[in-house]
Amino acid sequence: MDTMAPRQTDSDRRAAELLAHTQHTCDPVLREAVGWLPEPLHAMIGYHFGWWDRDGRPGAFRAGKSLRAALTLCSAQACGAKDAQAALPGAAAVELIHNFTLIHDDIMDGDDTRRGRTALWRIWGATDALLAGDALHALAVRLLAGAPSPDPTAMVAELSDTVIELCRGQQHDCAFEHRTDVTVGEYLGMVAGKTGALLGSACAIGAMSAGADERTVAGFHAFGRDLGVAFQLVDDVLGIWGDPEVTGKPAGNDLARRKRSLPVIAAIEAGGPDAAELTRCYDSDEPLDSGAVARLTTMVENGGGRSAAVAQAEHYLAQAINAIPAEQVSDDLRALAHVATHRDL
Repeated sequence: MDTMAPRQTDSDRRAAELLAHTQHTCDPVLREAVGWLPEPLHAMIGYHFGWWDRDGRPGAFRAGKSLRAALTLCSAQACGAKDAQAALPGAAAVELIHNFTLIHDDIMDGDDTRRGRTALWRIWGATDALLAGDALHALAVRLLAGAPSPDPTAMVAELSDTVIELCRGQQHDCAFEHRTDVTVGEYLGMVAGKTGALLGSACAIGAMSAGADERTVAGFHAFGRDLGVAFQLVDDVLGIWGDPEVTGKPAGNDLARRKRSLPVIAAIEAGGPDAAELTRCYDSDEPLDSGAVARLTTMVENGGGRSAAVAQAEHYLAQAINAIPAEQVSDDLRALAHVATHRDL
């Protein structure tokens, strides 16, 4: 997967600079927006963002990488934005929506940790965590409505449509957990809605902030959507084979939860020697200990699940690049796309 940059080290370095710059410029906007919230929502969200501990004591805790916000800013620049400040409300709004989905996902998935720390819902309870996520959604809309862009109303509509698509994608994802006949095609369609939609919206909002025409906005939306699918497929690989120090979750976490991610679906669909055993294990309610998870990991890899996921990620990455004219695929967008799809594969 080296189509994005001539030298990985240069791409990694540039992406790190972009992400750090995005965090630096977006952080004040996010803190001001979160400051509008009453307690205890304010304390809960600050904890989730890594600004302080559960008791409100400031500290340097692990935070998100701000990839989506960076894509918004870089898309605006690629579309000729003269002032990057115009895209900041959109970038911050996208980050708020992303974190709204993370909080809700942790509750629905029963995940106890997020970014190496106890998940929000495990401290304040599911009810309060749901309300905190809903508050982030409202803050995102408020930010966009007041954005100094050519058409804030259009950006609010874009983000609202995206949230609806995210909800549909999440509903499909949850439904897949109870089905034994999910196909690779169905799964890819779900990912396009659940993960691709927000990255597509991030890029589209960046283009809209720069006053781009509808055709250009659509191209950037397609770029982000396909990049989002590639991103999720890499996440699927990391969910089974990722380093816990990188992912913040135990090795084989997706298998232990019997999550039907693409590597598992592809291995079963391929019908190899272990396909029937994989299906039996996924249909069973028997607890999976570390030994069972290790055996499942081997079966999925031997069944071609890992290689299938990587190949699909490569396909969607190339498709993303072809969605916009070559002159608009800036070095910064290339660097971000590279880092999104080269996370310790």
